Amino acid sequence: MTVRQIHLWLLLAFALLLRLISLATYPLMDTTEARYGEMARLMVETGNWLTPQFDYGVPFWGKPPLFTWMSAIGIELFGLNEFAVRVPHWFAGVLTICLIGMLAKKTDNNPVVAAIVVATCGIFTIASGAVMTDMALTLALTMAMVGFYFCWSQKDEHAHKWGYVGFFGLACGLLAKGPVALVIMAIAVVPWLILQHGVMGAFKQLWTRFPILSGCGLMVVVAMPWYVMAEFATPGFLDYFIVGEHFNRFVVSGWEGDLYGNAHDRPRGTIWLFWLQSALPWSVVLPFLIWKKRNNRADIEKGHRGLFSFLIFWLISPLILFTLSGNILPAYVLPGVPAIGVLIAMLVTQKDFKWLWGASAIIPVVLMIALLVLNMGKADSRSDRILFEQASPQLQTFYVGKRPFSGQFYSLGQAKVLTDENALYSLKRYHLIGRPEKITELVVQYSLSCALELESQSGRALYTCNSTVGE
Repeated sequence: MTVRQIHLWLLLAFALLLRLISLATYPLMDTTEARYGEMARLMVETGNWLTPQFDYGVPFWGKPPLFTWMSAIGIELFGLNEFAVRVPHWFAGVLTICLIGMLAKKTDNNPVVAAIVVATCGIFTIASGAVMTDMALTLALTMAMVGFYFCWSQKDEHAHKWGYVGFFGLACGLLAKGPVALVIMAIAVVPWLILQHGVMGAFKQLWTRFPILSGCGLMVVVAMPWYVMAEFATPGFLDYFIVGEHFNRFVVSGWEGDLYGNAHDRPRGTIWLFWLQSALPWSVVLPFLIWKKRNNRADIEKGHRGLFSFLIFWLISPLILFTLSGNILPAYVLPGVPAIGVLIAMLVTQKDFKWLWGASAIIPVVLMIALLVLNMGKADSRSDRILFEQASPQLQTFYVGKRPFSGQFYSLGQAKVLTDENALYSLKRYHLIGRPEKITELVVQYSLSCALELESQSGRALYTCNSTVGE
């Protein structure tokens, strides 16, 4: 092992450890993290591990439960805090990196290069430690794609078993984000198989090399029971999730059927721009390396026929899927990001390690700067944690206006939206949270006695109020 390679290993360890430490240093922020963190808290509190809940008694039909299970297990292990709900997603990111390193090693490429590229890719760094659905899906599809390739390549006596790893990965994908996992996988492998074997040959190879029937059986046994039980528990789930989330969300611009948020209406093709931004710095490095090595295809693949094109199809499969969709987010590129690691490992040599180290250090440095900014108050503009650190847990808290998900999480579900002002007269002391002008208006209208405790950068403020009854 060369000195430069040791430096890459050290940088990889530093990048992963830095992200791990960062998990506890800033609050859950609205809306995504706080919403999903609150769903995990509700799952643990209510003991309902079947149907994730948007609020007490309100089922969440937008996604399957794998990511909620992950954060809920974190709460069970580490208590109710930011680290607990985030660390399972960091662990999923580490497992994804391990799979990519193994794929690189078994295809005669440098595993540390592949691993560090993935670990220091912008969107991967963010997602591997955020309470989101996307890292669970990315790990699942990485299992599916790695299992598929090893089963197809027939390089060792365990090739057939890798086929089951692939189908298990698809089952996890169904529990992470639904049928979209199957679609992304199909977009990647079907045209690639046709490229390798022709149309008829592709289907023949699927049948002869892969455990199609038993593998599909495994996938159904792992994933299908939850779908059936979820529909019985909350009828209407399958219609909303399958038709709404997997058809209307993609083809209906500005889809208004979303029960849990706002549609993100973007110009068609924006997903490719999202990839360029989200996969930095490697989205810039990869095209340059491909152009530089364009005449050395045989040397790049090192005897592993079809690997380069397989990785390219994997990389662009989510981009192809979402090209004609306007309802997209930057994280939708994430399932294809792990392929970048092996692609760059195939394209670099020892003499490239010096600049590779520099490129790999960009995202960790940006992360340290981002953590500094967040802890200087920026995070407080997106979370109500600071208000509940000041509030008394013995007092009832009411939101005047909209209650954010961070308010639900940090109040342990006890903060309520004020819907009946008369309820305040039965309390001796209580808290109000909301925009100061709204609370001032309420105080004047109902002759309340309230004192400002803290005003947050979110624009909301905490007030402590005393009953005026009998005065």
